[in-house]
Amino acid sequence: QKHRVILALKARGHTVGFIGDGINDAPAIHAADAGISVEGATEVARGAADLILLAPDLGVLADGVAEGRRTYANVMKYIRMGTSSNFGNMLSMAVASLVIPFLPLLPAQILLNNLLYDLSETGIPFDAVDEADLARPHAWDMGSVLRFTLVMGPLSSVFDLATFGILFWGFGATPEEFRTAWFIESMATQVLVIFLIRTAGPAWQAARPAPVLVATSLGALAVALALALGPLAPILGFAPMPGALLGAIGLLVVLYLAAAERLKRVAVR
Repeated sequence: QKHRVILALKARGHTVGFIGDGINDAPAIHAADAGISVEGATEVARGAADLILLAPDLGVLADGVAEGRRTYANVMKYIRMGTSSNFGNMLSMAVASLVIPFLPLLPAQILLNNLLYDLSETGIPFDAVDEADLARPHAWDMGSVLRFTLVMGPLSSVFDLATFGILFWGFGATPEEFRTAWFIESMATQVLVIFLIRTAGPAWQAARPAPVLVATSLGALAVALALALGPLAPILGFAPMPGALLGAIGLLVVLYLAAAERLKRVAVR
């Protein structure tokens, strides 16, 4: 009867868990989506189970579910950030190669950008998660990832193109100044937007970011600025920039973050 009840529930679209410890429980344990047994159960019951409790406490299941949802939420953050950033960078580089009469970034600068951005994301597994993400289960949805990528990726490209226009036609930047400015703009937008798209709701209402994420993100951005503007800049192909140009880049970054905060609500629907 237990086995038949579980099959009937699954046939109606329910996700079913079952706990048992006897031989007669084995078919039901095996049929359930989450079959659970205990350490002192019969060998048959333990063999059919997906989970074996080492202590007589169901609270560990609730803790496991919460940790699983927390992990899933942070994995989705990483996937969304990575795919949208890479797609946007690809679009920007393709357009820049067509309209700019020199390499928009040197190969070493591209690698440095990617390395620092990857380092900025290493704190995501430790990040706090909104209560809404813990309140209910979430199924994998490739469509939502694609939608997010197609919305947020082109948004970053739009601001990259605005940067190109300001640099090339507004300031008449040299190739070295162009690369320096775009490197800084690219790193700043990629890193700072992490704090916006880590949550589906307004960033100021979200759970506070984990200190590790703050440290890795802002640390990577600080290193990028130090390399682009510091004593090692000539070695890496960077050049000093006038204050007005830095101010223009800063304004573009602020405008991008404001646009990203609004558009992300469309992207994650």
